[in-house]
Amino acid sequence: MAWYGEELAGFDLETTGTDPLEARIVTASVVAVQDGRVLRQHDWLADPGIRIPAQAAAIHGISNERAAAEGRPVREVADEIADTLTGYWRRGVPVVAYNASFDLTLLAAELRRHGLPSLAERMGEGPDGPATGPVVDPYTIDRAVDRYRRGKRTLEAVCAEYGVELTSAHQAAADALAAVRVAVAIAGRHAAVAALDPAALHQRQITWYREWAEDFQAFLRRKGETDASIDPYWPLREPARVTG
Repeated sequence: MAWYGEELAGFDLETTGTDPLEARIVTASVVAVQDGRVLRQHDWLADPGIRIPAQAAAIHGISNERAAAEGRPVREVADEIADTLTGYWRRGVPVVAYNASFDLTLLAAELRRHGLPSLAERMGEGPDGPATGPVVDPYTIDRAVDRYRRGKRTLEAVCAEYGVELTSAHQAAADALAAVRVAVAIAGRHAAVAALDPAALHQRQITWYREWAEDFQAFLRRKGETDASIDPYWPLREPARVTG
């Protein structure tokens, strides 16, 4: 069976900010899906250990007061999320994350910040081994296979493009499920994506992301931002830069 008909694990984080090397986890969800059915779901609410900016709270709806009262220590949450993801990878289940380089880099930064084993270590890999199992990133794929489509590439916009319902945007479980459904819809529209196995698709996304980063960086520099630098690494930013 093709990868998009097998079990997939959707993953999403809601956080304190937009810089994955500095922001902290607030909520998270991992949703296992097959043939459109939710098989199981893991949800977390963390006390991030720092104040949640008002702008972030307005997006995901989690206040400082709620995170402090109901959230678990972010160290415990990050550890459990990493164990959950690597558990799926060890079973050969791809993880689907919309804009995966943000969520996975942020998780990697949290693990390092709290002195926890990295994703690669949990996968039994050495320092030069792959940091993750197969990842499917509908954001990176859609941008590559429909490069010249006008309009935004937010999850909401891409859901609308592919006819995927998203009822509670910026709620981790809803976004994780929508990411899976968008990935399946992309495969249904683009035979070249559907034909790849998860490992080959993962490698193709590394190339697509690097090409996008190089093109976008060149565009910014032509526009006068001479020091513009776009990190070309996917699905994790350059490991040396994921600092605590």
